[in-house]
Amino acid sequence: MNLSKRLGLFAAAAAFTASTAVLAAPTFINVLTGGTSGVYYPVGVALSQVYSTGIDGSKTSVQATKASVENLNLLQIGRGELAFALGDSVADAWAGVEEAGFKAPLKRLRAIAGTYPNYIQIVASEDSGIKTLADLKGKRISVGAPKSGTELNARAIFKAAGLTYEDMGKVEFLPFAESVELMKNRQLDATLQSSGLGMAAIRDLSSTMKLSYVAVPQDVVTKIGNAAYQPGMIPAGTYDGQSADVPTVAITNILVSHDKVSDEVAYQMTKLLFDNLERLGNAHAAAKDIKLETAAQNLPIPLHPGAERYYREVGVLK
Repeated sequence: MNLSKRLGLFAAAAAFTASTAVLAAPTFINVLTGGTSGVYYPVGVALSQVYSTGIDGSKTSVQATKASVENLNLLQIGRGELAFALGDSVADAWAGVEEAGFKAPLKRLRAIAGTYPNYIQIVASEDSGIKTLADLKGKRISVGAPKSGTELNARAIFKAAGLTYEDMGKVEFLPFAESVELMKNRQLDATLQSSGLGMAAIRDLSSTMKLSYVAVPQDVVTKIGNAAYQPGMIPAGTYDGQSADVPTVAITNILVSHDKVSDEVAYQMTKLLFDNLERLGNAHAAAKDIKLETAAQNLPIPLHPGAERYYREVGVLK
């Protein structure tokens, strides 16, 4: 075989190898969640498992984070492909609200779906005597990690109720599980947590000590003046010793991606989400509130084109 023919064959083989490598390149999907004792994490793990088997060539991972604010900032710089975040944090990220933790508008963000609501859950040790928001004055409370979605919720609710952090005896900025441990050790009187109903941290706490469940009245919700905050209810029996319904605030969670995720991958992520709602509900009961009919409504950022394609395909969007 002459040299030119051999070189031609080598070139063809190299081209074939390169094209095969491109075709075989894995699709990385890193799911950004929250603390392991919240709801984001178990639902994120379930989603990751769904994607690993449902999207050809995918390599999935799950990252525990400080939740909404950190997740959105990570998405903006491409350090994740899908993230859970609270609706008010998503709106603040899009607008670039610095005091909420966003130094500039995060314009790469794209919505995949509105999911289940978070409920503000304020629990206090029965021994603390705390029954109402006003009773928090002079008490020791944890309000979530600094500038997390939970902490931003706490600021908004306290302001609407005429309270500030300065009114408290002590304010800790800690994740769910750490807050609960301090309450068990009688180092805190109360904790405010923003999560789906039946969250592990409060279930754990309610099984070890008697708690008071502090209501957020509707007039306080109205005074917040943000459409992301709606009246909600923690049904009686959600936790051990909770004998009555507790009025509170509900805030929709949003699954968010970014504009560098391909339309096809975003389409598959959206479709597989709704094809596997039962599996997600088995991972955590909060996910049973995810509804296809409302998933594309009232979102504060644009839909990802891949997600939009799915919603048009199933008739949710016309």
